[in-house]
Amino acid sequence: MTVPIILASGSTIRAQLLQNAGLEIQIRVPRVDEDSVRSALLAEDATPRDIADALAEMKARKISDKHPGAMVIGCDQVLDFNRTLMSKPITPKDAHAQLTALRGNRHSLLSAAVIYQDGAPVWRHVGQVRLRMRAFSDDYLSGYISRNWDSIRHSVGAYKLEEEGVRLFSGIDGDYFNVLGMPLLELLNFLALRGVIEQ
Repeated sequence: MTVPIILASGSTIRAQLLQNAGLEIQIRVPRVDEDSVRSALLAEDATPRDIADALAEMKARKISDKHPGAMVIGCDQVLDFNRTLMSKPITPKDAHAQLTALRGNRHSLLSAAVIYQDGAPVWRHVGQVRLRMRAFSDDYLSGYISRNWDSIRHSVGAYKLEEEGVRLFSGIDGDYFNVLGMPLLELLNFLALRGVIEQ
């Protein structure tokens, strides 16, 4: 019997990663108040890793409750800069402030995935990537935001490495899939070991 795989996310890139790997998936977007949960966890001094994990779990659980038997994948990504979390920019001015702060410095992206089945977690992983931004000019920064705002407003840190955002960086240490928001290799390995996908 085939086990349905559901991605509990509206992220186009996460769906594309799974589909490119040959998985047949369903997509269900959970309705969760991420900002409230993130704020509550920050008030409790939760680590960025724990916040990413908790948000991924919340999304998977919400969809799993409605789809018995399915493997439901919840994901979340946070940007940790000197123990401060950055979120998606609301305005181009926010993007400018975020990228100015990150310029010439190191930060980390933490990409969490949690799989739920029948209302219970069966697997979880948080991948981490360390990135260093180059000291780009103010003129380049302004032009970058102007050219890419429609895309980068959906990304923590106001950049996408799979697009022009790659030009902002001088170094990356870690798995590229984690930059895109999913610990893909670890997730596929788990699904194969469980017999959900072919080994």
